[in-house]
Formats: sequence, structure tokens, C-alpha cells
Amino acid sequence: MSRPVVGFAGMTHLGIVSASAIAAAGFRTVCFDPDPALVANLRAGRIPVREPGLDDLIAGNGERQSFTSAKEDLAGCDLVYVSPDIATDDAGRSDTSVLRSLIGIVAGVLDPNACMVVLSQVEPGFTRAMQAPVEARRYYQVETLVFGNAVERAMKPERYIVGCADPARPLNPNFRAVLDAFNCPILPMQYESAELAKISINCCLVASVSVANTLAELCEAIGANWSEIVPALKLDRRIGQFSYLSPGLGIAGGNLERDLATVCRLADQHQTDSGVVRAWIDNSRHRRGWVVQTMRRLLLERKPDAKLAIWGLAYKENTHSVKNSPSLAAISGMPDARLRVHDPVVSASLVPHQHIEASVNPLDALEEAEALLILTPWPQYRQIAPAQISALLKGRIVVDPYKVLDRGEVAAAGLAYYTLGQPAEQSR
Repeated sequence: MSRPVVGFAGMTHLGIVSASAIAAAGFRTVCFDPDPALVANLRAGRIPVREPGLDDLIAGNGERQSFTSAKEDLAGCDLVYVSPDIATDDAGRSDTSVLRSLIGIVAGVLDPNACMVVLSQVEPGFTRAMQAPVEARRYYQVETLVFGNAVERAMKPERYIVGCADPARPLNPNFRAVLDAFNCPILPMQYESAELAKISINCCLVASVSVANTLAELCEAIGANWSEIVPALKLDRRIGQFSYLSPGLGIAGGNLERDLATVCRLADQHQTDSGVVRAWIDNSRHRRGWVVQTMRRLLLERKPDAKLAIWGLAYKENTHSVKNSPSLAAISGMPDARLRVHDPVVSASLVPHQHIEASVNPLDALEEAEALLILTPWPQYRQIAPAQISALLKGRIVVDPYKVLDRGEVAAAGLAYYTLGQPAEQSR
């Protein structure tokens, strides 16, 4: 049996990364998007998303991976993934209009023997309610996209979760051939179970983060150090070495928020309890205010127009996304401060603030600043010596929630250091 030809519809973050990984596994991959300008950029090697290793991956695929705005090119595919990113609003509600449009386009050209796989995240019930193709040729696959680590996860998946009309029946052989190429467990289940599995995974992640945030805040008050406690938790096999136990500034990025909102809405609709989920949401909102609360206490109450250096605008490192960014949330809570900001990929023009100035590099942002706030843990910030910061920073305050800098080196440089999970007295 020759290797199947794989189609992808929707060249946003999810589609580009997923298609590139399958092409790298040796499959001819046809990447469709109805936007001719986007396709022209992709053909020219101008990739609209930032992911470590993605440009090299696509370049290495060569002719195996083609880009097209002609829907007819999908007719020769043995299976087609429908894979646009799903936008969410501020309430965590999904907009599936682009996904539905692409499903209609693909269904109109799909070979009678080919199957369609919905890869975009949808709410339970979506896949079964689709009108075409017939259920025997219709699947839902849980995506594994993690911004900033998407290529590695696409190339080395932990498992595949596949929603089927009848999980007892064998998967379509072409679909199975693609999944088997990645040598990981395959878990067939009902459509609704697979759709809820993705939400379940994210809820478990949020639960871990909420535990870390709650107890890290307690550490700050009682003199404990959360970073000392974490290794004990990771050595407990019931919790595990890969647990999400780093405290942060609330959940961000949009996807986790969407899943929590979905659980609350479904619980209200079906009269089930979602109190713990709502508590996670409240905890996230509370913890997001840590930067502003800290800065008000240290500086802004007596000098609201203080000059501050801010490193990082993206919601996490190695991505250009600012969806629900903790950095932007903190900036909005300091309306009178004068800001000099740096981010390797996000433009300061995206930040709605009346006193903001972009810096060419991180050190330039320190000029005349009374405090440094490191709000996205970009790798390049870890390379900057605290002694350099001390020499350029006018004030002595460093707010570093993600522990980008070494605390001992910061103290040796004569700076006052504030981070999550440690009391301020020990951070000085």
C-alpha cells in the first residue's frame, strides 16, 4: 500500500504546525487555505507564526509539502484534516464560523473514499452534528498544540485521542497509517468522549496551576519557599515529575479559559456542579493582580507616574500571541506609570497605554527606570547578568514572577528581588 496523501484545510497556527509534522514523517501533504495572500507568503517561506524549529521543518520538507488556495487540490487526498485555530472572545466562547466554512469547502471536494478529520478544538456534540461527510468517514482528533513548544509536540506526540462514530470498528486505513507513523498509543473513543477529553486534560492542568498559585501565595506570607516544596511533590508518583507546579500570573492564552467557560456553561445547562471550576477561575483572576499589587506597595502608591522597564509582552515565551497576556493585564493596571518596554516579537504599538515607549533591546529599557518588571520569561532575558541590570537601573526593584534571573546573583548585585512563592524579606 502506497503512503496516503494528506490534506490540511486552514493554515493558521494549528494547521501549519500539524501539516508540517506529517510532511516531515514522509507523507505528501497538501496545505489549503482560501486566502491567496497567505498561501503566497507560505510558498515564499514567510511563515505567519513563530515557533522554534518551524521554519527549518518546513524548509526540510521541500516538495513533500505544498501550499495552495485552490480547493480542488484537496480532491486527490486520501484524508483531509480541517485545522483552523478557533478564536475565543473575552468570555471564553468559541467562534467556529471559519471551521464550519472550511468543513463545507472540504466536503464539497472530498474524494468518495477519503475521510475528514476535524483537528480544531470543538465543544462536545459538534462532530456528531456535522452534516457531511457520513459518520463512517468522519473523525475528530484531539490537537496537542502548545504555543512555543508546538513543533516538538507535533513530532513526538504522547498519544492520539480519536473520536469515532463507532470506536469498536477499525479506523480508516489511510488515517491509521498516518497515526501509526508517529509510534504512539492511539485511543479511539466516541466523538463526545474525545471532545470532552481535551477539556478534561486542560482542567487537570488548571487544577495543578491553581494548587501552585494558592500555596505559593501562602509561602509568601508565612516564610516558606515554594521552589523548595516542588521537588517533593514531583517525587510523589501520584503527582509526578511533569506536573504543572510553577506558580504564575493566572491562566492565559485563551484555550484554558475557553475550556473552563465551556464546563461552566454545560454544567449550568445540564444542572451539574461546577463549583470547583469557578473557584479556579476566581483564583486565576486573583493571582493575575500580583504584579500590580506588588508595584503599588513598593512604589506606585507614592509615585504613580514612576518610570518602569518592562521585559516581555507575549503571554508566554516563544510565541507572538498576547491573548489574555498577564503582561498586558499588569500594564493596564498601572495607567499613570511611564513605561519602556521590550519584547523580541511583540510590538509595543499593540499595547493600549498612554505613556509607553518601545526599546530596541532589553538593556535600553532600563535607562532611568525605577524598577524592572520581567513579565514574559523569554530565554534571552536569562542571559543578561544581574550586574548589568544593576549598573543601568536607576532604582533597585526587580519584579520577576517567573524566576528568570538567579536570586543569589540579583542580591549580590544590590537589587531588591520579588518573585512568586517566596516572601519578600527572603527575596531582598
